[in-house]
Amino acid sequence: MSVAIITGSAGLIGSEATKFFAAEGFDVVGVDNDMRARFFGAEASTQWNRQRLQAQLGDRYKHEEIDIRDEDAVASLFERYQNDIALVLHTAAQPSHDWAARDPKTDFGVNANGTLNLLEATRQHAPEAVFIFTSTNKVYGDAPNRLPLVEQTTRWEINASHEYVDGIPEDFSIDQSMHSLFGASKVAADVLVQEYGRYFDMRTACFRGGCLTGPSHSGTQLHGFLAYLMKCTVTGTPYTVFGYNGKQVRDNIHSADLISAFYAFFQNPKSAAVYNIGGGRYSNCSMIEAIGLCEQITGRPMDWSYSESNRAGDHIWWISSLARFRADYPDWKLKYDVPEILQEIYDANVERWVEATVV
Repeated sequence: MSVAIITGSAGLIGSEATKFFAAEGFDVVGVDNDMRARFFGAEASTQWNRQRLQAQLGDRYKHEEIDIRDEDAVASLFERYQNDIALVLHTAAQPSHDWAARDPKTDFGVNANGTLNLLEATRQHAPEAVFIFTSTNKVYGDAPNRLPLVEQTTRWEINASHEYVDGIPEDFSIDQSMHSLFGASKVAADVLVQEYGRYFDMRTACFRGGCLTGPSHSGTQLHGFLAYLMKCTVTGTPYTVFGYNGKQVRDNIHSADLISAFYAFFQNPKSAAVYNIGGGRYSNCSMIEAIGLCEQITGRPMDWSYSESNRAGDHIWWISSLARFRADYPDWKLKYDVPEILQEIYDANVERWVEATVV
């Protein structure tokens, strides 16, 4: 029996990974206590996704409603499966800049202490398991905003002659910048994952994601901008764009493309690996461009407004360099670009969203 322990299993990446690894023959143990509903309210609850997983996967999926901050509960879970654990995929997190500032202790407890609990349980009970952590590009803080950026009609872009024109690499500094408290807690977790790999010779990887997205995302105002943007367009919910003239750029990676990268790493793991991962030059957009695509797909205008105040620590322009990962795993390729991602989000959710708005 090969067991995959997947934290955040009812969330976007966790649920897609759960289905993928179950299909590959793993017995999946999902760890998720729906803290997303506590963070962002009932509309962001992942219960619907958990129920779908349990219905689809049956005995291949066992759900554990464990809080990863609970050291004893985490240790007990790992002790139960021990060396049957082949993979630990850690996707659970408090994912919002704004929410972290409201409750820094909870943010750090979930993101940093929770990660430490999982690493130590893996070291004690399943040291040969592959440990994959979904980190974030926010570990770089707002330092990318110091790059030579040029304002264009619908987006900010980096100067075409700059060495980062194909994306920001992993050796970009994470120091001397504003991270937001969320970024700081993720830095702590990221460095811990690296250190357990180096110091204890464990097979670990940090995937520093851009915007992770897909049809299973329970998008909300503070997290999951493509899914929430499409939801607002469908339901007529007002949306606010914060700062940078709405031209801030993000690369966006579909959950299926990200999980195929995880699987490539699992099949040929390394120790203390760090990869920037996102849509790169293949899949990226500005806020204004994304709004236009949502309007085009739905056939209706979006009710949006603009605020001059950008979010603290936010990026003006972020595109990931995928060169390091592609060098290590040359067979991996992106399949989805932004228009395809938004169309799939719409197709998968439009009926559910419309039904929810009917009184």
